[in-house]
Amino acid sequence: MILIIDDDSAIRTSLGFMLKRAGYEIQAVSGPKEAMAIIREEAPRLVLMDMNFSLSTSGEEGLTLLKQVKLFRPDVPVILMTAWGSINLAVQGMRAGAFDFVTKPWNNVALMQRIETALQLSEPNDKNSSTTENVKPTAKDDFDRSFIIGQSKALTDVLKVVQRIAKTNASVLITGESGTGKELIAEAIHRNSLRANRPFVKVNLGGISQSLFESEMFGHKKGAFTDAVADRKGRFEMADKGTIFLDEIGELDLSCQVKLLRVLQEQTFEPLGDSRPKKVDIRVVSATNANLQQMVKDKTFREDLFYRINLITIHLPALRERHEDIPLLAAHFAKKQCEANGLPPVKISQEANDYLASLPFPGNIRELKNLVERTILVSTNNPLQAADFEQQQRTAQPTSLNAEGMTLDEIERTTIEKAYEKYNGNVSQMATALGLTRQALYRRMVKYKLIEN
Repeated sequence: MILIIDDDSAIRTSLGFMLKRAGYEIQAVSGPKEAMAIIREEAPRLVLMDMNFSLSTSGEEGLTLLKQVKLFRPDVPVILMTAWGSINLAVQGMRAGAFDFVTKPWNNVALMQRIETALQLSEPNDKNSSTTENVKPTAKDDFDRSFIIGQSKALTDVLKVVQRIAKTNASVLITGESGTGKELIAEAIHRNSLRANRPFVKVNLGGISQSLFESEMFGHKKGAFTDAVADRKGRFEMADKGTIFLDEIGELDLSCQVKLLRVLQEQTFEPLGDSRPKKVDIRVVSATNANLQQMVKDKTFREDLFYRINLITIHLPALRERHEDIPLLAAHFAKKQCEANGLPPVKISQEANDYLASLPFPGNIRELKNLVERTILVSTNNPLQAADFEQQQRTAQPTSLNAEGMTLDEIERTTIEKAYEKYNGNVSQMATALGLTRQALYRRMVKYKLIEN
């Protein structure tokens, strides 16, 4: 049974009609007193509740009711309803344990997706978490992890979560250090979702300037601005019915965060130069190596956007936390490098694998890949020996710095300082050499007090 709590009879009627048509049993009440009478007697599968009652706009009555519901039925998911102008109430509700929130007037398709996601994720699913065999493909329709290399428990634990949530529409936030494979996990979510045959659109938000954000994400009409010589689809429209992957979301400035939140909340947008809103049906997967919770505290990342993108959080382990996967990854990269360059197959000796597994790899999988590729191109040995990798590893600045006993932050700071000296402070050249966007480099320079904010 789904419990609807709203003092507006029209909303109770329309929600009840929509849910009944979808096959759900419902009960609808107008206020907290009637709601708690039901909550005490039985556990609904889900609660859909307004935040304001009796013409009050403070939301206190709604927050009190939410806390009572979670006290009596902590496992029952609660979806909050509020007006866009009162979205701060929903944020307070999320802190108090709500599962999700929608703004009025809502999009019926988006609301049903959130209801179904809440129900799917709240149901026990022991078969997805009991053994590691569950993440191995055994049939055509089973979980596909064939393009992800590794067998460590740390990776397997991540893939269990991916398998559990892939077929839902839950928004997912993937966290972890740079180079840990966040894009691959995002692709795994899409490949194993019900949207697998639809577009998977990748967007590096750290590489989009504030001035180009709306045009890039929402598209534009011909003549919308000086260089708009033709209509152009934005990334959201390209991803319709599929998945949009928002990489480096922590690099997005506050003004763009507001625009992004509206689209994610309402599933509508307006291309530049067009007053007609367009609807989209998308699943959102985001990724960052930043600490978004700290950024929320520092008021550099919106709390309402934070709750919107991380219904589910997946944290990827660093390569040093899954060192048993290093030989498998090294063999994979060696094979790909030989194929790409028309070289005969090259093997890696056990001694070399032991050496690789002993390295800290602050650059994670990306650093291992680069080391293997450089070594294959330079060395004449087959199989490759530890000395071959050691010679090339000395040229990899972050790893050689780490031999001095430096922390990852110290390595990053020193690397940026050396780049600053080499390129005479030219930020564009520094960013290119370090493999960062200008915005990402700027944030790190502020972090290490190399420049003033």
